Amino acid sequence: MRHLLDRRVLFFGGKGGVGKTTCAAAFALAASREGRRTLLVSTDPAHSTSDVLETALGPTEREILPGLAGLEIDAAREARRYVNEAKSRMSGLFGPAVLAEAARQIELASAMPGVADLAVFDRMSDLVLSRAGGYDLLVFDTAPTGHALQLLRLPDLLSSWVEALTRRRREGLEARAIAAGADAPGARGADPVLGILEARSARLSAMRAELGRADRVAFVLVLIPERLPLEESVRAAHEFSEAGIAIGGVIVNRVLPDAASGGYFEARKAQERVYLEEIERRLPPVPRALVPQLESDVHGLAGLDRVRACLVAESQPRG
Repeated sequence: MRHLLDRRVLFFGGKGGVGKTTCAAAFALAASREGRRTLLVSTDPAHSTSDVLETALGPTEREILPGLAGLEIDAAREARRYVNEAKSRMSGLFGPAVLAEAARQIELASAMPGVADLAVFDRMSDLVLSRAGGYDLLVFDTAPTGHALQLLRLPDLLSSWVEALTRRRREGLEARAIAAGADAPGARGADPVLGILEARSARLSAMRAELGRADRVAFVLVLIPERLPLEESVRAAHEFSEAGIAIGGVIVNRVLPDAASGGYFEARKAQERVYLEEIERRLPPVPRALVPQLESDVHGLAGLDRVRACLVAESQPRG
């Protein structure tokens, strides 16, 4: 995975329970040890990052080591912030009577499914587009694969909706201007709602463009050599490719070491070999890293250092 040290943004993801948090934290540690100022960000609602680092993280950046900081995005907190900002923008657009009803509708909408995802994506976009300048590398520990894909495809999903709203707003303004006899565009004046929509559209376009830059952004698939993680990873690789997001590497975690012996381990290693061959054949031809099954749980910097050594060992790109 050494080739990924020169990227600007990395997403680590995979099926739940395969060790993606451990691998994300270990790679962030590796990058910081290589002199890259690194921010490790958890978007997984389970937030295991604090546990694996043995350092309490929160919604604001906290230094873990020199050159390495971390934060955990709190979906509920971000959703509340998102709603409050929407109310604040509304306050300058409408009178008291309309504003009260608009605020009520926003509160009702805030309880709908998907609002937390929008809020988390908004925070992620802020980090990628605005805050990344303070770091050489952002490493995101994402939620399980399906949710991660849903988040990263939001620019495409939202762009069409925002463009439709913008088009309707322009048409409405044009109709009102004609009805009022304003035949020159300058006579119509600036519209604050249109300004908000256009700013949102520009931000979505910028995020979509950034996610599509394979020289700067990549997704790292983490799996273990078992059937269900393999099948999910194959589907995810295809879907990320369709979304225009590059797969930068594959980490196969918890591979039994050669020293494991005995009838039980030999049978397990034989099964592993089948899945390792399928991983080689069915996943994209990108660099792989194999991380052995360790004799104890990985937590704390000493444990992460062992995984780090596996991830940044010299490897040759495939394909």
